[in-house]
Amino acid sequence: MSKAEKTRQFIIEKTAPIFNQKGYAGTSLTDLTEATGLTKGSIYGNFENKDEVAIEAFKFNVKKLQDTFKTEIEKKSTYKEKLLVYPTIYSEYFTKLFLNGGCPILNTAIEADDTHPVLKEAANNAILSWKNQIIFAINKGIDAGEFRAQNIDPEATALSIIATIEGAIMITKLSGKMNNLSTIMLCVQKLIEELV
Repeated sequence: MSKAEKTRQFIIEKTAPIFNQKGYAGTSLTDLTEATGLTKGSIYGNFENKDEVAIEAFKFNVKKLQDTFKTEIEKKSTYKEKLLVYPTIYSEYFTKLFLNGGCPILNTAIEADDTHPVLKEAANNAILSWKNQIIFAINKGIDAGEFRAQNIDPEATALSIIATIEGAIMITKLSGKMNNLSTIMLCVQKLIEELV
């Protein structure tokens, strides 16, 4: 990795939590310079503009989340166990997520849906990727005979899992009540268990 690449990566890693906590509009250039200890010129010498930093920071935040899931999913042997990683991780990871501003996909989707087309597309791509991973696991579970083949719509199930998890995060953040998260994650677990 070249010095320029290392500097870009440093800027992304230091600013990613700020963008996730404050959002794109709420994050100022001063926030970026304070987080990195770099000058405005150093930041814009490595990125075209704030948009580029925000997009790379979003991708970094999502990759961290995806890597957490991937590591745990790879440890599981059945497709049911693999799918149950999602509600389990979100339940266990919530405090860390909460301290870092919440789910980067949810935060970015809500902020960018009407205001920032490029970030909206990045958030949409993250949801589509997640949806496709769940569909793949459901289809593999059906092929393996682990899930029943009839009356299962993999796409509808995947979207229901994602919507319920993201809704749980929103409700828990708004209410500040962790029991809401636990209650809703039990619904996600039930949805997955009903595939068998």
